[in-house]
Formats: sequence, structure tokens, C-alpha cells
Amino acid sequence: MSFQNQSSVLHKFKGILFSTMSSEELLNSLDSFDAREDDVFLVSYPKSGTHWIAEVIENIPNARITLTPPIELGDISKLEELKTYSERRVIPTHLSYDMLPMNIKQKQCKIIYIIRNPKDTAVSLFHYYRDNPNLPSIETWHEFLELFLRGDVVYGSWFDHILSWEEHKNAKNILIIFYEEMKKDPSKNIKKITTFLGLNVSDSEINKIAWKTSFSEMKNNTAEENCDPNHTICALTSNRKLVFRKGAVGDWINYFTSKQKRVFDELFTEKMKHSELAGHFRDYS
Repeated sequence: MSFQNQSSVLHKFKGILFSTMSSEELLNSLDSFDAREDDVFLVSYPKSGTHWIAEVIENIPNARITLTPPIELGDISKLEELKTYSERRVIPTHLSYDMLPMNIKQKQCKIIYIIRNPKDTAVSLFHYYRDNPNLPSIETWHEFLELFLRGDVVYGSWFDHILSWEEHKNAKNILIIFYEEMKKDPSKNIKKITTFLGLNVSDSEINKIAWKTSFSEMKNNTAEENCDPNHTICALTSNRKLVFRKGAVGDWINYFTSKQKRVFDELFTEKMKHSELAGHFRDYS
């Protein structure tokens, strides 16, 4: 599939594909965003668990925070809208580090970056493309995987996105959360998040949050919350039913042929050869 075939719902900005729901005017104006010292940014490549971490943060008792819609969703009025939130803002985004507004870096706002195994991410994004009217319709997994490997998908190359953030992984204001570790031990990772945000939460509260934000609970709750436009966490849809599909670890094995796995692994090895974070995925590949 060529870019021309996708251009009704996607557009290119600085060489990267964005949804037309993110206007060029807004993307061009992001550097005029006025960050606050206590802002928290929830960042990931699409389909890596942003909704999950957002639910966790929203369930922290007495946190006095407001989850806003994504910074890159909408038109230029988004920057004015974000000023209207009086409580501490938690702002989701799928932007790479390079595209993040300058003010956020200058003020060293807290950033939680979520990473998921790229093979599972690719499968999840494939289903998103198929189900989401705001994304191009793609018939086959084979066709989608070729686009994913080339970085011709919304928000660009998974590899480039991860590497742009990895360069800053040791910064005090950045916390990296792995989707697979969150699955394995939610309470431990929720504790990491609350400590990072400077919030004092008891172990029993943390266990309660872990239960309330389990995949089955979140999926059950989407029906009643689906119509709340203020609860838009993904810059690609406000329909929460599209967001929760399986949430599985290792589901990629049901999609990749042995040849596709070999091609993927070769590219992964080449692109991520200097990456420390890459070692994390060896258990899941």
C-alpha cells in the first residue's frame, strides 16, 4: 500500500505519518505549548498500554490529577484547552522524544514511557488498523507487517520511537515501564509509578488498583464509559471499545510465519544492536 492510498486518513509531518485527527497546524505549534512543572506525560508508541497506565493513575486515591486528551489530538485550539485544567495534568501522547514540545524538556516534567514487545505491538496495531475508521483499511496481516517494518504506519517506526526515548532513559524525570512486567507483577509496577509521581499509597490500595485495572475489569467497564468524549486517551480514536482487544503477551506467535519472524528478528538485531532496552524482549521473542 502506498501513502497515496492512506492519505484520506493520514498525513505526513516531518516525514512521519499522523492521523488527520492531529492537524498540521497543531503539530507545527507544539513548541508553543506551556508546560507546568508538575505536569506528567504518559508516552508510548501506539498499542503499547497507554490506556492501562492511564487507568492506573486515575485510580490512585486522593491524587488530585486530571487526565487530559492527548496533546497532539485536534486542532490549534488544543493548546488553549489544555490551559483550562486547574489540577495537576496527566497528558497522554504518542510523540517521539524529538517531537515532544521543547518546554516539557526544559521544565523536566515527569514522563512515564511505556514499552511493549514490538511483535505484540505490531499485531495489536494491525487489528487497530482493521477496526478503526480513523486509520487506513488494510486487508491482510502480511501487507500490514511490511508497512510496520518500513515504518510506514501511524507514528512511524517502532524502532526509531523506542531509540529516541532510550537516549534519555537515565534522566531522573523519565520512568520506563515494560508492558510485560506490568502484566507479570502489576502491584510492583504500580508502586513504581506512585513513587515516581511522589504519591504516598498504601500496599492495600496498590493491590486494589491492580485488581481494578486488570484487563478483564477495564474491558468490562468500557461499555458504560464509552460515550465520554473527555475520556479520550488515544489520539487515534475516542471509541474505547476499539482499545481493549486481548491485552495478551505473546499473541504474536499466532500471526507470524517462521519467515516473517526471521525477517523481523534480523531487522530487530540490526536496528537495536546498541540498545540496552532490547535485551528485555529476548524472553518474549
